[in-house]
Amino acid sequence: MIANADPKANLATCDAEVRAAITRVLDSGRYILGPEVAAFEGEFAAWLGAKACVTVANGTDAIELALRAVGVRAGDGVVVPANTVSATIAAVVAAGGTPVFGDVDPATMTLSPERLRTLLRSSRGAAVRAIVPVHLYGQPCAMPEFMALAGERGLKVVEDCAQAHGAAIGGREVGTWGHAAAFSFYPTKNLAALGDGGAVATNDERVAADVQALRQYGWRERYVSSGDGGRNSRLDEIQAAVLRVRLPRLDTENARRRELAAVYARELAGTDLVLPPSPDGELVPVFHQYAVRTPGRERLRVWLEARGIVAQTLYPVPLHRQPAFAQWAPDGAGALAVCERCCAEVLSLPVHPALTEAEVREVAAAVREWVTSGRG
Repeated sequence: MIANADPKANLATCDAEVRAAITRVLDSGRYILGPEVAAFEGEFAAWLGAKACVTVANGTDAIELALRAVGVRAGDGVVVPANTVSATIAAVVAAGGTPVFGDVDPATMTLSPERLRTLLRSSRGAAVRAIVPVHLYGQPCAMPEFMALAGERGLKVVEDCAQAHGAAIGGREVGTWGHAAAFSFYPTKNLAALGDGGAVATNDERVAADVQALRQYGWRERYVSSGDGGRNSRLDEIQAAVLRVRLPRLDTENARRRELAAVYARELAGTDLVLPPSPDGELVPVFHQYAVRTPGRERLRVWLEARGIVAQTLYPVPLHRQPAFAQWAPDGAGALAVCERCCAEVLSLPVHPALTEAEVREVAAAVREWVTSGRG
């Protein structure tokens, strides 16, 4: 069976160190907001090139608290793509924002700056106060364009980096472009904990201080709540210790993902599948998923499954078509045509550092066989 690695397999290269780190925490008697959390926050901020990192309980909370910290208030419009996981929009709603769906670029499947400009000129754009670009499947969004647009319009930008730890634009890491950025450390992410975990990165000390207060009852001094009282959203010491073991390996593991993605790109060149963009020197993805597109997505998935290959259908229903979020769907057909096409066509082929090139070529050969057989 060839599939994306399960969380347990992700630990195979560092099992002994992870167990030692957990034992260190157990022996310390400090389990919440202790030295492991403080050390990881410093190490992750330094690795990222950000001034500050504040850990929280999960990636969804990271988006919500980041939005609140940059000033999003009840009723403010917040632009999100419709072809991502529902956690992104759930965080916007939790922060009090009003989701405004933006369409995406057909190549990267991330928010399109051109379509965003059009949206902001429309009636839907009048209430927009913030943008949440999602670096989907590990592909970097067009952050220079978004930041220029945000400067023109006075908008706040919170990057959703849940799938993009280590992706970069012009040598600058995603997560350092916006006013704040949200990361998830869910067990399947490129940088993975053993449970839920998240972080907000920022170059704004005030934003960092606000997130620190919001994650623990609004405390700016112990036992004294300020603002709206915040909440309980803390990364525990064990998860921080695990992440400290995993972080030094991340660059090597991301490089391996890019090597395997290059094999796919060579092997699948000339097929009628839409392939994800490859690194070009300026944009450097990290291939959290190797997401291809074909109108015959379900037929290809079944074909591969019959050959012992597990390909995943991620986010098949666009957010504006889901019952919980349909109230924010734009009027008129075609407003989110690219998002809808992506959701109907995308299929994620196995890609993770433990795969061999031979296994990737086997997957690619099965895909080519499906294409040439005319079953697509």
